Amino acid sequence: MREHSPHDPFERRPGRGERGPRVFAPGDLKLLMLALLAEQPGHGYDLIRQIENQFDGSYSPSPGVIYPTLNFLEEAELISGQPQGSKRLYVITDAGRNALAEQAVALDGVRMRIEVSKRALRGHDRPPEIHEAVGNLRHALHMHSGRWTPEEIERVRDLLNTTAKAIASGPANPVSENTP
Repeated sequence: MREHSPHDPFERRPGRGERGPRVFAPGDLKLLMLALLAEQPGHGYDLIRQIENQFDGSYSPSPGVIYPTLNFLEEAELISGQPQGSKRLYVITDAGRNALAEQAVALDGVRMRIEVSKRALRGHDRPPEIHEAVGNLRHALHMHSGRWTPEEIERVRDLLNTTAKAIASGPANPVSENTP
């Protein structure tokens, strides 16, 4: 068994990428991910989407939180990751099911805190259509991973910056769809 990082991957640290209030108490994300994998095997990206759905789109955990958590659960032998193409399919183990059964009350607490967090995050809500479009963008960037030429980096950067400027400027200054 490999040693894992001494920091808790479920702690949100201030700084780059920090958004809004803390969503999970220490250990909540581990327990939630274990419960989701008990329902059905999944990839890291699947778990991100499932958690996002539980928050009605008002919160989406980053890959930088999900994948270290999956590593921790795998090293603790609570889940097993099996290669599936370029991804890993994670499945709960018997030890994981036992741990989940022992933590049933704690899992109820996690679900209750998710409901409270959803209410707190509603002020940061986006319409579902926008949330879906942002999810599609994240997915496109994730699927593009590994094929970044300097020209492609510049093209995608320009597309994202143009879109961000158009959104920030509001409907009074729409950008044509043909803008690069």
